[in-house]
Amino acid sequence: MQTLRGTLVDTPQLGALRIRRDHVICVDACGVISSIAPASATTPALLASATPLPRHTFLLPPFADLHLHAPQYLNAGSGLDLPLMEWLDAYTYPAEERVDADPALAAKLYTRLAQRLLEAGTGAALFFGTIGVEANLILAKACQDAGVRGYIGKLSMDQSPRSTYGEASPAESLANLHAFLDSMATLTSPLAPHERLVQPVLTPRFVPVCSDALLSSLGALAAERNLMIQSHMCESRDQMAWVHATRGRKDEHVFDTACLLTPRTVQAHVTSLTPNLVGLIKERGVTVAHCPLSNAYFSDAAFPLREALDAGVKIGLGSDIAGGYALPVQAAMRNAVLVARLREGAKREATFTAAAGAEPAVKDGEGIAEPDECSLRVDWTESLYLATAGGRAALGLPGTFRVSAPFDAQQITLAGDDGPLGLIDFFDLPCEDADDTWWRDAIERWWCVGDDRNRTGMWVQGRRVR
Repeated sequence: MQTLRGTLVDTPQLGALRIRRDHVICVDACGVISSIAPASATTPALLASATPLPRHTFLLPPFADLHLHAPQYLNAGSGLDLPLMEWLDAYTYPAEERVDADPALAAKLYTRLAQRLLEAGTGAALFFGTIGVEANLILAKACQDAGVRGYIGKLSMDQSPRSTYGEASPAESLANLHAFLDSMATLTSPLAPHERLVQPVLTPRFVPVCSDALLSSLGALAAERNLMIQSHMCESRDQMAWVHATRGRKDEHVFDTACLLTPRTVQAHVTSLTPNLVGLIKERGVTVAHCPLSNAYFSDAAFPLREALDAGVKIGLGSDIAGGYALPVQAAMRNAVLVARLREGAKREATFTAAAGAEPAVKDGEGIAEPDECSLRVDWTESLYLATAGGRAALGLPGTFRVSAPFDAQQITLAGDDGPLGLIDFFDLPCEDADDTWWRDAIERWWCVGDDRNRTGMWVQGRRVR
């Protein structure tokens, strides 16, 4: 058992920041939280055994990245000036082919990626992998060894536009998938249940590269084996137009017909979020992976985050490596708030222009109707919820510190005994225990300018992994 004493911070609901100062948290041998209590209500013997956190330090649940193309970490930050389809052909598909063809490269790449995730505070990630079985198993092993909760998606795509990278038929795709599922079971079965950090996820890449027959088979398999599902949906106008022209249906209808929209489904992007689509997503229990950085590069519209949250859509954040070049979910938090503020500014300008009798200079595009009195802003505490509790919920993980939850935590130190850490400068650090007002202000400053230097510890399932 391990026992820690210090400040606990989490987000029990959207927009709520909970600060529990001077608490004692106990973790059992299986890495599960057995008790949480104020130090004032803790026995002297337990207090004596507790390890105190450094001053000006707090524990926060780790981030969850709901959309990350693992092989594309090979080319992160490259060629983002190109249009999406050109970028995929020039960078993405070649990177994935290289990883599938070279197990040594896959091991080097994925070992580094797992370590970088922990450095960035990401304790759980939903990965798009490659087509090949072996490379995805290397990714799973790298996550398991490092201590990252890895949700591993072997790509399914039987209608690839690239002759050298794809699967020839639905039957071949399903055979490869079953081989992957069996291999994942072999990898994790020797471990105790609480030690199993990786699991497979059904991953049809997106509608344009998957036949209806393959999608229907994946839907049936997901139901039969209670598997998670991930894909891309309603990302850009040209992609949606292509689907409608070739299938005669919208993206979401193709997925829904194949029974691939479920409470265990995560769909990335969904930037074209109409009222009807909101209703369908909520009815099916789907979670949206909001990827603000890659949306800015490759989508035709900004995801209407404020409206989606107000409508009760389940949402988490994704880095979308390598369509987004920044691996830390902390960057996605900041970008989510930034994009929402820009949308609010554009709306106000359009309202002002319309009131002056002219045509609006900026139109927000298709989507949910926006009553003039409603703000489109999202604040930092809401983005912190999405990065932690919101994303973790989509993966079936608790998003707060509570009894019976696995002890997953990142330790954030705002300042050391010798002064500030990283980029945060404090000129009025309290000598004694600070109150909630100081903590809230300090946490916001970390949210704005903190970096990896402030992350002084990470635990996953009770195991210290950094």
